[in-house]
Amino acid sequence: MNADPPGLDLARLSRYLEGEGLTHGPLRAEVIHGGKSNLTYVVRDQARTYVVRRPPLGHVLATAHDMGREYRVMTALRDTGVPVPVTYHLCQDPDVVGAPFYVMEYVEGGQPPVTPEIARDLIAVLATLHSIAPDNVGLGDFGRPDGFLERQVGRWKRQLDASRSREVPGIDDLYARLARAVPESGSPAIVHGDFKLGNTLIAGGRVRAVLDWEMSTLGDPLTDLALFLLYGEFATLDSGRNSGVVDSRELAGHYAAVSGRDLSRLGWYVGLACFKLAVIAEGIHFRYTKGLTVGDGFAEIGDQVAPLVARGLMEV
Repeated sequence: MNADPPGLDLARLSRYLEGEGLTHGPLRAEVIHGGKSNLTYVVRDQARTYVVRRPPLGHVLATAHDMGREYRVMTALRDTGVPVPVTYHLCQDPDVVGAPFYVMEYVEGGQPPVTPEIARDLIAVLATLHSIAPDNVGLGDFGRPDGFLERQVGRWKRQLDASRSREVPGIDDLYARLARAVPESGSPAIVHGDFKLGNTLIAGGRVRAVLDWEMSTLGDPLTDLALFLLYGEFATLDSGRNSGVVDSRELAGHYAAVSGRDLSRLGWYVGLACFKLAVIAEGIHFRYTKGLTVGDGFAEIGDQVAPLVARGLMEV
């Protein structure tokens, strides 16, 4: 048995999973995704490989909701056209590894540079997700679609107010424009919440799995589309290598053709995506200036805020 990775007691995990009939004998594990998102580990026994996911270190029992939410939505989507890992077990008992966790299938794949074919496949997967009737997969109570857009605007304004550390020209104007012109949403859908190349696994030029469902809910699907398109323009904000190889208008047209949804107000949604990413980037910049970030790549994040605001003001 190898040394325990941060946040995972392998001896306890081994006893527990063997008792559930999932593994046999000692386990080996390594962290494959960290940071402030939920922690992800590759876990192996003598015969099989699994993935275990748990909340970040230091989080309290309330994050059990996140684990249950991710597990529930991926389980519900198993037999749909949305590629997700097979889920095996959810443990809500924090005494096993110190927090709730779940076990799912290990899917081979990575995040290669985007080709036009991969970009269109990503859009097709997103349209497929948004075409699923929540009630048909047991997710009719998964969120509150009424007032979803208003809550999104308000939520990111509160985040902005909590992380102000410098003057950001235009960001309050962008908020005001968004708040004045909230569109009427179409039929609600299952929303991923952070759909981007970095949250998928690609193999053979196709999407093999959509991951990181911690922000999923029921809401307006065009928020997913706009955010995905914007990540293509601001590739440094995506942990994958989405280089904007395909024109956003072409991808939006492909989504409209597949989904049948009205994109006449897409500019507002792009503006909201700009506001959201600007607020997130500003928060990261604030933590970086205080020495509260760990690792590389944080120094340039603050430079993305002004272009994001400018891009949003062009749309709203």
